Amino acid sequence: MRNQISPKVFIIGAGPGDPELLTVKAYNIISQADVILYADSLIPKQILQNTRTDAELIKTGNKTLEEIVPLMIAKIQQGLSVVRLHSGDLTLYSAIAEQMRLLAEAEIPFELIPGISAFQAAAAKLQTELTVPELVQTIILTRISGQASNVPEAEDLASLAAHQSSLCLYLAARHVEKSQEKLLQHYPPDTPVAVCYRVGWEDEKIWLVSLDKMATVTRENNLIRTTLYLISPALTQVTKTRSRLYHPEHSHLFRPNKL
Repeated sequence: MRNQISPKVFIIGAGPGDPELLTVKAYNIISQADVILYADSLIPKQILQNTRTDAELIKTGNKTLEEIVPLMIAKIQQGLSVVRLHSGDLTLYSAIAEQMRLLAEAEIPFELIPGISAFQAAAAKLQTELTVPELVQTIILTRISGQASNVPEAEDLASLAAHQSSLCLYLAARHVEKSQEKLLQHYPPDTPVAVCYRVGWEDEKIWLVSLDKMATVTRENNLIRTTLYLISPALTQVTKTRSRLYHPEHSHLFRPNKL
């Protein structure tokens, strides 16, 4: 039976891998779509477990942009609804800008559905808050220059490390020694690091180590992709600092000071 959603491209962030972390909107669209194009090397099969039995599932791991976009356009012109499924959240390293530009040029309607990012899922698994009052109040999401992307000089990892904030490092496993060297220019060697492999997948693994062991753990476990690093004093810091948000001395519009 045909679905009731409109014939347009839904660009969806599938989250880190756990199907239960899909947004309700993403789940509903995926379960109704006629066609789903998905990055099979980055998205586990369980994300697609509730698709229609007659839905066309198209793997894109071996396809180029020049193949993917015309395929989506052709399906829309046939009156079908299309899901373009990316891992994680669309705002981070998802390579959707060029897809949206080409769809817009072809006058193909599209909609973006955000997803959970791996750093959020990892922090939840670690049962930690990455912004602790009087300890760290900033989160930096970044990567290191590699084959697929050149990071602007102003965003060099060493300069970002100078803030000693909670830093979430993506796409760096192949360059872990270089990354560790840059981080150690500003973070103390005993700064805690969570090495997070395939967060949300069935074979997920997380190691909590000191910064000076980050590269060693990566190499010993042959982690070359799908690895996220969380570098933050908040990971193991024992603090008695309390947020002012729910403090009895803190008043706001909905809770006037009774003192």
